[in-house]
Amino acid sequence: MLNSKDNLISSYDFYLPKELIAQVPVNPRHAARLLILDKNKEGFLFTRHMKIWDLINELRPKDLLIVNNTKVIKARLIAKREGGGKSEIFILEPKDRNSWLCLGRPAKRMHSGDIIYLEAKNKPLIRLEVISKDEISGTIVINFPEVYDSREKIFNLVNDYGEVPLPPYINNKGSFSFDDYQTRYAKSPGAVAAPTAGLHLSDELISAIKLKGIQIVEVTLHIGLGTFKPIGEEDLTNLKLHSEWVEVNKEVVSEVNKCKQKGGKVIAVGTTSLRAIEGVCQKHNGVLQEFRGKVDIVIKPGYRLNVIDGILTNFHLPKSSLLLLVSALIGREKLLALYLDAIKRQYRFFSYGDAMLIQPKAVLNKARPID
Repeated sequence: MLNSKDNLISSYDFYLPKELIAQVPVNPRHAARLLILDKNKEGFLFTRHMKIWDLINELRPKDLLIVNNTKVIKARLIAKREGGGKSEIFILEPKDRNSWLCLGRPAKRMHSGDIIYLEAKNKPLIRLEVISKDEISGTIVINFPEVYDSREKIFNLVNDYGEVPLPPYINNKGSFSFDDYQTRYAKSPGAVAAPTAGLHLSDELISAIKLKGIQIVEVTLHIGLGTFKPIGEEDLTNLKLHSEWVEVNKEVVSEVNKCKQKGGKVIAVGTTSLRAIEGVCQKHNGVLQEFRGKVDIVIKPGYRLNVIDGILTNFHLPKSSLLLLVSALIGREKLLALYLDAIKRQYRFFSYGDAMLIQPKAVLNKARPID
C-alpha cells in the first residue's frame, strides 16, 4: 500500500544548502564520493560511504552495467529577430526533414510566421522561420534551411553556432569544459543535458570494471529539457511526463538475458539508462525487446521494475521526476532520510555532484523484478 503522501509532490521537497550544489566536477572522475545503500544478512538496511572507484568491489563478475551513450549537443542558439531584438532558441527534437521542435525566449515575442536569424561570432547569419507555436507548452516549430535536412547536419550546425544549455544552478559557467560534461562513452548526439551518473566513470574505472569480467552495454536515451522541469501539479495520481527518444539494440537484450540466466544483476548507470530499459519493457508488456522510438514512462512509488535490479545515481532536485523514480526503488521516506544524512555529511548534489549506489538487495521487495 502506498503512503497517502507518496502521491503528493510537496512530499518530495527537502532543504539543500546552496554550498552543496556542485559547481565543478571532481578530478579524476572516479574520486567522487559514493553513498552505498545495502542490506545485511539479517535483512537490515545499512549505508557505507566510499568512493566511486569502489564500484569495482561492489559489482560481481556476472553483473551487467547499462550505460546511456547519448552525447550532449550545443542546443542553445542565439538569434536575432527580424525587428532587431535578441532571442534564444533551444532545439529539442526533429519534426520533419528540416524542421525542429524548439523552445524560444522570449516566448511572448515569437509567433508563427516570424523570421529570425541565427548568429554566432565570425559566422554568417542563417535565416530561420517559425512555422507554428503551441501557446500552452510555449514550444515552437522552426524551419531550418533545406540544406539542414538530417539530424547529422543539424548537429554540425549547432556545434558551430550553439552553446551547451547548462542547468541554472551551475553558476561557474566561465570555467565550463564541454569535455567534462560528456561521458567517456558518449557517441550518439541528441541530448541537451548529460546523463550525469555516467560522468563518474573514468577511462581507468571502465577498464578496471571490464577487466573484472563485468559486462557494460550501451543504450541511448536523448535527455530533453523536460527531465529537469519541475512537476506542476500537486496530485501525482495521474501524472504524465514528457516523451523521450530511446534506442535499445539486440545486443543489449541478449546480454540482459544472459546476465539474468547466470544469476547476475542488471545495474543501471543513471536514471536515463533505467528509463530507457523500463520504458521499452512497458511498450512490450513487461518484456525487453529491441526498440527504437519514443517512450513516455512514469516511474514513481508503486512501480515494479521489469529488468533493472539496482542503480548508480546522482543526488537529485527536490520535487523532480527523478526523485520520484528513485523513491520507487527504496521508498520516499527512506530516500529523504538518506538525503538528509548526505547533506549532514556534506555530499555534493546535482549534475557535478557525488553519487548513490542502490544495491539490488536494498530495493523494496514490491519494486523488484519478478524472477
